[in-house]
Amino acid sequence: MTDLVEKHTILAVVVGSRAYGLEGPESDHDRRGVYAAPTRDFWRLDKPPTHLDGPAEEQFSWEIERFCTLALQANPTVLEVLWSPVTEQITPDGEQLRAMRGAFLSRRVYDTYGNYARDQLDKVASRRARTGETNHKQAMHMVRLLMAGAHVLRTGEILVDVRHLRDRLLAVRRGELDWDEVAAWAATLLADLDQAAAETRLPERPDRERVDQLLHDVRERGLRS
Repeated sequence: MTDLVEKHTILAVVVGSRAYGLEGPESDHDRRGVYAAPTRDFWRLDKPPTHLDGPAEEQFSWEIERFCTLALQANPTVLEVLWSPVTEQITPDGEQLRAMRGAFLSRRVYDTYGNYARDQLDKVASRRARTGETNHKQAMHMVRLLMAGAHVLRTGEILVDVRHLRDRLLAVRRGELDWDEVAAWAATLLADLDQAAAETRLPERPDRERVDQLLHDVRERGLRS
């Protein structure tokens, strides 16, 4: 199965702290990718896998159809792949995918980014109530997601690189900011997310027709490879 990643990857990027601009000397290289399984493989009883781990450590890839499905649902983890500033591999199919990344965006990002961030906030608060301890890394990512959600609603672009806020975000991760200050920051960002949603020019729904055409083009080319 690793051949699908090694031979059929159309887009491979780095995500996580090294893409966010929050890396340190010991940070992992989190790699994410998209592969396009040969079209004829879908004619078998055993279909190609929708996703694969590896072969490298911290590497995860999606088959293009699964990737597109998740991106149309405004999955933040998946959308970041299309906007990562660190590209390790890209083919013409990958170029076409990234060129039409705006087709995946819709007002649904308000729910996905907001819900992901609120879920992180609830987990941090629950742990604090239960143990008195704070998951500072989780708190930092909650803040980052809230900022990214408002950003995409206002600009139509996914905010990945947050190095302009590196010092303050790392202070959250190191536990150097009092929890009340972090919670107040989160409350301000939640209000800003609501305001961005009220003003956004993103469409109500993503452009499924363009995504369908992309998938058709990739599968058609896959017959000739």
